[in-house]
Amino acid sequence: MVKIAVLVSGGGTNLQAILDSMLFGEIKNCELRAVISSSPKAYALTRAQNAGIPHYVVDKKNYPNRRTFTDAIVDMLTDMDIELVVLAGFLYILTSRFTTVFEGKIINIHPSLIPSFCGEGYYGIHVHEKVLEYGVKLTGATAQFVTKDTDAGPIILQRAVEVKQDDTPLTLQRRVMEEAEWRILPQAISLFCEGRLKIEGRIVKILD
Repeated sequence: MVKIAVLVSGGGTNLQAILDSMLFGEIKNCELRAVISSSPKAYALTRAQNAGIPHYVVDKKNYPNRRTFTDAIVDMLTDMDIELVVLAGFLYILTSRFTTVFEGKIINIHPSLIPSFCGEGYYGIHVHEKVLEYGVKLTGATAQFVTKDTDAGPIILQRAVEVKQDDTPLTLQRRVMEEAEWRILPQAISLFCEGRLKIEGRIVKILD
């Protein structure tokens, strides 16, 4: 069983998708060891508690800078022997120590079709606002490996979602979650835990 931890900052809707997929056996060879939140007020902690998953807070406000915050999270993950880290609505960019220690072992879900609408400042509802401003007809979500460069890691899975003429940022956000994020994130986790992902440069191959 691959030992995983999920990092969160808010409501935990993607965490719930992971928990539901585990309950129904859709994520294979996986043991969810911990949910770690950057905020004590995150509802994701309640979701973890309800599911009986160990949950912890590493409060961003208690650390003077990004380095000490990163060190606290990395030390906690290594102490737990975590083999895969999943960023599910985790709002902070950590230092390169994080991506070095867990190279090839961090998966993130982003609410657009990377390389569009990604990078610094593109997170949460802001992504969907920019999608509507630009006028694209398709958006979606991307599950990718995390590297030191924001939203620039090798892509594991993508799923497209139609942008409708009467969409608002909120309606589009909800549909992207329901039709894309909540589907491909559990799939990507399962593929990793089954040993079916092979990274070759920028390309991620899915093995039979």
